[in-house]
Amino acid sequence: MIRPGRLHKGDTIAIISPSWGCAGSPRVLWKYHLGCQRLKELGLNVVPSPNALRGTEYLKNNPQSRADDIMWAFRNKEIKAVMAAIGGNDAATLLPYLSAETITCNPKIFCGYSDVMALHLFCFRAGLMTFYGDNLLPTVAETGGWHPYSRYWFEKVFFDSAPIGEITASKDWSFSKDNLTDKSCRKTYTDNSGYCYVQGKGKISGRLFGGHGDLRTIRNSDGSEIVRREDMDGSILFFEDIPEFCTVDYMADFFDWLGVKGYLQILKGVIIGKMRMQSGFEPYAERIRQVVTDKYHCADLPVMGGLNFGHSSPMFILPYGAEAELDIDSLRFRITESGVV
Repeated sequence: MIRPGRLHKGDTIAIISPSWGCAGSPRVLWKYHLGCQRLKELGLNVVPSPNALRGTEYLKNNPQSRADDIMWAFRNKEIKAVMAAIGGNDAATLLPYLSAETITCNPKIFCGYSDVMALHLFCFRAGLMTFYGDNLLPTVAETGGWHPYSRYWFEKVFFDSAPIGEITASKDWSFSKDNLTDKSCRKTYTDNSGYCYVQGKGKISGRLFGGHGDLRTIRNSDGSEIVRREDMDGSILFFEDIPEFCTVDYMADFFDWLGVKGYLQILKGVIIGKMRMQSGFEPYAERIRQVVTDKYHCADLPVMGGLNFGHSSPMFILPYGAEAELDIDSLRFRITESGVV
């Protein structure tokens, strides 16, 4: 994988709207500026891509304009990093308009999560290491403040070329929504009980690959599945999804898909983000074991849940293709390589 260059104070980061175009909406624009101010506090210059703030309707109806912004950001030599404003539901429609050669020849940091996954998968296929992490609006611009845990990992991953190291659990976490229009809205945080054992044994290593449940459905412009067997072979899969519909059944269906495709049998391990269950992670763990161990006989596959990434706050950042290590016996996870050079 091609690693992008690390950030320095004074570098420029571009904000794009590859999915939902709400960042430029009059009622949300204040939050865009709040996020930009937080990035400026790190010493970064922040610029919007040409179409990023043109509003929801325009960007919904003009996928090529959203794709043009990505290509503009990668071609622009002054820009050292690219961050998505927010997720959405149709980033995959941009794939026919993107140039893998442009991305490969102009490697730079690209960060975002949720629907942005489709673009990460495109970049992964092009050979560029990108980052499943912060979006500007729901993470950096959280009204109550950019959570110190999230900010720490942003600075560690993007400003430091040393190996990322062990990822410990945050002290607290939240699934409550950060309202995009209400300046008085604050998330409700609760104490974090740490990581959850699901199944398996031992210590394994592999390269990071994953995202959310649409791994099953995203297609290339020629109609072929974007996820390939070689993506899963020897990998540590990271998985999370939107809490409103990531039910226990949804989780079981996803792991069943992994089994049907033959991916469970070739993965090195699985890490899972926070789930929105008052009763804790155990209902998910039980169903995962029913699928992975009972149905597909992969009892030794290490699976650990309750990690801080994806649709929860705070979050750490996962570099696609980076080597990582999962010690299921001691419930420890570390990324053994750097994400930048």
